[in-house]
Amino acid sequence: MSVVGIGTGFELGTASAAPDEISQRLEAMPGSAYVWRLVVLLSLGGCFEIYDLFLTGYIAPGLIRSGLLSTTTQAFFGFSGIGAFVAATFAGLFVGTFFLGFLADRFGRRAIFTYALLFYTAASVIMACQTSPEGLLFWRFLAGIGIGVEVITIDAYITELVPSRMRGRAFAVNQSIMFIAVPVVAFLAWWLVPLAPYGIDGWRWVVLIGAATSMIVWVLRLFLPESPLWLARHGRAEEAYRILARLELARLGAAGGNIAPARPAPPPAPLATRSAADVGFADLFRPPYLSLVVLFMVFNLCQAFGFYGFANWVPTLLVEKGINITKSLQYSFIVAFAYPIAPLLASSFADKFERRWIIAGACVAIIVFGMAFAQLTEPVLLIVCGVLLTACNTTMSYAYHAYQTEVFPTQIRARASGLVYSMSRLSATFSGFIVAYMLKEAGVTGVFGLITAAMLIVVIAMALFGPNVRGRPLDTV
Repeated sequence: MSVVGIGTGFELGTASAAPDEISQRLEAMPGSAYVWRLVVLLSLGGCFEIYDLFLTGYIAPGLIRSGLLSTTTQAFFGFSGIGAFVAATFAGLFVGTFFLGFLADRFGRRAIFTYALLFYTAASVIMACQTSPEGLLFWRFLAGIGIGVEVITIDAYITELVPSRMRGRAFAVNQSIMFIAVPVVAFLAWWLVPLAPYGIDGWRWVVLIGAATSMIVWVLRLFLPESPLWLARHGRAEEAYRILARLELARLGAAGGNIAPARPAPPPAPLATRSAADVGFADLFRPPYLSLVVLFMVFNLCQAFGFYGFANWVPTLLVEKGINITKSLQYSFIVAFAYPIAPLLASSFADKFERRWIIAGACVAIIVFGMAFAQLTEPVLLIVCGVLLTACNTTMSYAYHAYQTEVFPTQIRARASGLVYSMSRLSATFSGFIVAYMLKEAGVTGVFGLITAAMLIVVIAMALFGPNVRGRPLDTV
């Protein structure tokens, strides 16, 4: 087998040039089975984050049934209602993404991927044991912090392992695998929430089952290398080249060793040269980052209303339309199957169009299907609209998870994407109260009127100001 040019890399460039050379070589690599296995492993780890995030809506009827929380409250910021539970989740997510996104830039993608998951798993176990609204909300807040750190780390991790020409497909597959957790949690909620096995509320079993299975992360982490780009940006060029060589050798092995080494891509023009430690939050609000940060902050503030205004309220919205708890959970379970299937179907066009147009198109469809959902009462039509709404939401989701990480340079990728992504967490924190208020005052139609306004802002922002990223190497946008 000929492996000329795929050694440690020091024969091709000095340690100071390592980041640019590694970026070129990663960009030149075709997708090998090994790279796709890494995407799958990271996505399996992300399944537990999605499970924990989405159980917010699915266990809501159980929390109401047990008397811990109520559907709505008299006060706008009532802390005894489901809105407060949703808010506690996203307040934690905001803290994790806004204040702690830098952890993955400082300590590495692999370490934070592992420990953030363990942190929110422990918090979820303790939450499942709470018997007061205050204890429930406090531990849900802490679990949200771990989820926030985890999601930012996974996005940065995948972005740095996959070349630009297949990054859209990689994120579509990532979202598809992660969203397998949604029908799982929906099924468990449908099955367990109306019951109390062994005298323990069904919603507690749903939380504990997810926490117990998340221990698989200790196995997954053994097969995950650190991001070579992160290593190179932190002066660990030798380790970076070793991992890069493994990626390139996997490519050669898949072809039987009878192909020439990949030709380097054109040298990237780095967006910034300072290390992550030298770039503070204040720097993100100055050129060249300012326009990107503002755009994605506005985007995230609005997109959360479309995504979580529906996802976290599906069973409750169905109950408000006159469907009993058991049936609403059954219908929600059927709708949940769109979560893993839709991104997989969307992978067929994920890299054929600019991210911004995929996002804008998905938002237009969310408006159409959302208003239809608000007007319909026939169960079959409600399920169809729910499936289509979910498909559009997941399409928007995979596109923006890729988009908001690849536009920022490697040395601040997690921190910057965490900053902008935190706006969706902040938005979702208050959306819990706002949706509860709209549901009380204007019913399901009012909820989807709110979602429509938010989606229109997203469409305008993406169409007018979204940068083009298709086919561009990292650190050149």
